[in-house]
Amino acid sequence: MTIPVLTIDGPSGAGKGTISRAIAQKLGWHYLDSGSIYRSLAIAVLNRGTDIQNAAAVAAVATGLVLEFECGETLSVTLDGLDITTQLGLEETGRVASTIAAYPDVRAVLLQKQKDFKQSPGLVADGRDMGSVVFPDAAVKVYLTASAEARALRRYKQLKEKGIDAILTQITQDIEERDRRDQERASAPLMVAEGAFYIDSSVMTVDEVMNEVLRLIH
Repeated sequence: MTIPVLTIDGPSGAGKGTISRAIAQKLGWHYLDSGSIYRSLAIAVLNRGTDIQNAAAVAAVATGLVLEFECGETLSVTLDGLDITTQLGLEETGRVASTIAAYPDVRAVLLQKQKDFKQSPGLVADGRDMGSVVFPDAAVKVYLTASAEARALRRYKQLKEKGIDAILTQITQDIEERDRRDQERASAPLMVAEGAFYIDSSVMTVDEVMNEVLRLIH
């Protein structure tokens, strides 16, 4: 039996997670947030004091990674039995995740873990290289993006709502730097997968993006 896969790739802050989770729930499909896999590895590396410049050491941590995802209104993630959900969105976690995601050995270890999420009745996979590397034969591929300024403003508002101090210009700079690293890395760079539909959400609402992606699926 063919298991359908929808991939939604794009840069950080484009709304991939919100859209992917909503569609997975609407269709009753499984959900893969590849970014959370790399962020979870970043947390494991930080907790263990592993040198993030040592690709082999990071890959060793990745090999023993024990993760559980629970997709409801929001994503809940446990690492070795401990809830790490609140740590996933930290700026330090994101910076470390972006760094270690550039290591080919780390990506090779985590590749099979991601492929294992493909189960009946279907999968919505959200990340940077879901359509280009992990699921190149996906039934529908989407590249969801937005301007760096729009993404920074969204992130700024999220942090302020949580009572976390933030500087908009610094967030914008961090996003632009992360984009550059993701696009220029040698292993599985951020790119528009062959056959992917390009959606710019800079001035779109969540419902508008949802409806567009569902239209593509149907």
